[in-house]
Amino acid sequence: MNAYLTHTLSNGLQIVHCPHAGNVSYCGFIINAGTRDEAADEFGLAHLVEHTIFKGTAHRRAYHIRNRMEAVGGELNAFTSKEETVIYSIFPSQYQERAMELLGDLVINASFPQAEFEKEREVVIEEIDMYRDTPSELIYDEFENRLFASHALGHNILGTPDELQLITPDKARAFLTRYYVPRQMAFFSLGSMPFDKVVRCAERHFSALVDAADVRNRVAPQAIPPFAERVSCDTHQAHVVWGRRTYNLYDDLRLPMLLMNNILGGPCLNSLLNVALREQRGYVYTVESAVTNYTDTGIFSLYFGTDVRHVEKCMQRVCKVLDDVKRTYLTEARLCAAKKQYLGQLQVAEDNNEGLALAIGKGFLRYGAILTPEEQKSRIESISLDAMRQVANEMLDADTWSLLVFEP
Repeated sequence: MNAYLTHTLSNGLQIVHCPHAGNVSYCGFIINAGTRDEAADEFGLAHLVEHTIFKGTAHRRAYHIRNRMEAVGGELNAFTSKEETVIYSIFPSQYQERAMELLGDLVINASFPQAEFEKEREVVIEEIDMYRDTPSELIYDEFENRLFASHALGHNILGTPDELQLITPDKARAFLTRYYVPRQMAFFSLGSMPFDKVVRCAERHFSALVDAADVRNRVAPQAIPPFAERVSCDTHQAHVVWGRRTYNLYDDLRLPMLLMNNILGGPCLNSLLNVALREQRGYVYTVESAVTNYTDTGIFSLYFGTDVRHVEKCMQRVCKVLDDVKRTYLTEARLCAAKKQYLGQLQVAEDNNEGLALAIGKGFLRYGAILTPEEQKSRIESISLDAMRQVANEMLDADTWSLLVFEP
């Protein structure tokens, strides 16, 4: 991270490489295309493309794709979000060119053979069924669907079985043609290959990518009034998501919001909501808050699962925590302690090289630069008490929040 290197190919594809001495390396594509870029008759397409891109190219069958990296101990992986698709590989460092050649073949020459497409459609339908059996996960998407109702951000990444039946290999190929284009992608690399060789390999294997005009039509969602909805569900406990829209990826208050989220419901046992609901009262096994930032909006939400008889008590306790944060909690001493904790968590997270490689790719795609640890530390330490109080006043009024409850 202290010495990341960049290059832009003649077709516009950006390359970012972070030298890392080690026996394992990482590389892949992050593409500025996700489920919000689907047409009304394409819901579930971005995710299905991510699945079926591994099922055949002009040069390889699914069997050869599966075995190309695994034969040398490597892995292929991918995931889809509302705004991005990521396709990447983890491998013993000496096989980086092998990984780059395969990844290039996938994004340039994917053929989506009909028989494989049909099989993978059934796999995704099974994934949907499994997902529906996990209310603690399903509720997040159902909440987001309501929070962005009638907007491109407001439909499930997986789609529905009926929606998937409308998707054809031709639609998958058209999706790649529209969005898997050099100026809407970045190639990231974390490993020991010299940068000049990374560039040569990229020129060799990615130059056939053809750039095109950006045809997406992303429009920021309109404001909606808060909602409160309770849904009967086949579950033994109540599941609650409560939250609101928040700052986008480029807002100056995004970082203070992330710090506020860590204080309230971050992964540590001393988060305010964990102390209030679990440690002091024993009402919940899990309580957490989360921030998701999109390019033009965001979501701040908290989740807890509890016995149905404790739901109202938990909500009252949450309101008390929020009120305390707005009124008295935020002091210079507590802000200093929160920054110290957050910086330590980021330092520990950097020990996960897979997560680090993905963060490098997303950071470069969205900001065109990667913060060094020193720059990151400086930005966090510069968060002011005034900024935190502004976030508290704007975001922590439960009367402006929306509520979704799954209950038995």
